Amino acid sequence: MKRNVLIFGLILGTILAVHMVFMVNLLYNNPDLESNDILGYAAMVVVFSLTFFGIRNYRNKQLNRVISLGKAFKTGALIALLGSTMYVVVWLFYYYLFVPDFLDKYILHVLNEATRNGATASELAAKTEEMDQFREMYKSPLFVILISYAEVLPIGLVVAFISSLILRRKPETITASER
Repeated sequence: MKRNVLIFGLILGTILAVHMVFMVNLLYNNPDLESNDILGYAAMVVVFSLTFFGIRNYRNKQLNRVISLGKAFKTGALIALLGSTMYVVVWLFYYYLFVPDFLDKYILHVLNEATRNGATASELAAKTEEMDQFREMYKSPLFVILISYAEVLPIGLVVAFISSLILRRKPETITASER
């Protein structure tokens, strides 16, 4: 299981980290960028689908096509955790070393989005206050780590659970044609 988690987790983490660096650069260089959160999270679900293939590979190659829900979820959760950890570590290095002023650009982006979506003056003032509080919290490296995990790990765990439900197999459920 360790090798399987390592291979699929590293691939997943690499894709997540490359995508994150690409999107941060896009936003960093263009605060007027129109983002699409639904598309972004859909892309993450697709990337986390590697978890499905990691569980299936482990089940088929090492467990003789039999896996319990618990073991499948544990495998998927570890793959998601490793990928998410790579994402967080890359973000920490990238943020602190290369784009320490990213939050200024991000806040400008959020306020531009709110304006574009027709926010009133009072709504913009509230959003500005919210973003100022976020900036204060982001000064803590622990908060940066927690919020970075919160961006990706829950999606990974949901995909791992759904994959586990699909891939679980008891010994008696394998038919003769599958052997």
